[in-house]
Amino acid sequence: MREQIIHKSTELFLNLGFKSVTMDDIAKELGISKKTIYVHFPNKTKLVEVTTMHLFEIISHGIDCICALDKNPIAELYDIKRFVMEHLKDEKSSPQYQLKKYYPKIFATLKQKQFEVMHECVHENLSRGIKQGLYRDTINTEFITRIYFNSMLAIKDTDLFPLKIFSMNMLLDNYLEYHLRGICKDEGIKILNQFITKNQS
Repeated sequence: MREQIIHKSTELFLNLGFKSVTMDDIAKELGISKKTIYVHFPNKTKLVEVTTMHLFEIISHGIDCICALDKNPIAELYDIKRFVMEHLKDEKSSPQYQLKKYYPKIFATLKQKQFEVMHECVHENLSRGIKQGLYRDTINTEFITRIYFNSMLAIKDTDLFPLKIFSMNMLLDNYLEYHLRGICKDEGIKILNQFITKNQS
C-alpha cells in the first residue's frame, strides 16, 4: 500500500501541484480512508518529501543510464531532456517552483542532490564534447556546468516564465539551443541544427 500511495501522490502532485492536492484527494483517488495514508506517513510534509525523493531517484537513475551509453554529447543532452519530460508530465503545475515556495527545506535538500547529479553529468558531457571536437576547447567547464544548473532552475520559475506563455517543453528546447550555440564549434553546430530541424518536423 505504501508504494501505491507514493505512486498516486507523485502523479497528483505533478499534475495539480503540491499546494492544491490534499490528503483527502489522495485517499479518494486510491479508494482508501485518510487514516490508511497516515499509517504510512505521519503528515503531508513527510509524504511530499518521500514522493519528491522517490521521483528524484527514478530520474537520476535514468540520467545515469543515458550517460552510460556514451553517446554523442549533443544527442545525450536531448535524450536526457526527453526522458525528464516524460517523467515530469510537462510540469503542468511547476512542481519544483511550488516546492520551493511551500516546502523550502525539502526543496533545499532536493536542490543539493540535483546539483551533485547534474554537476557530474554536465561536466562529463562538456569534457567529452571538447575531446570530440564538438565544443570549443576554450570554455571554462566548471563555470558552464554551474551556469547550466542555475539556468535550469531559473526556467522553472513561473513568475519569470508563466506557464500560460511558455510550456516546459518549449523552455527546455530553447534553453538547450541557447546553451549549445554558446559552446559548440562548427561541427557541433551542424549536429545541433539537425536536432532542431528534427524537432520542428
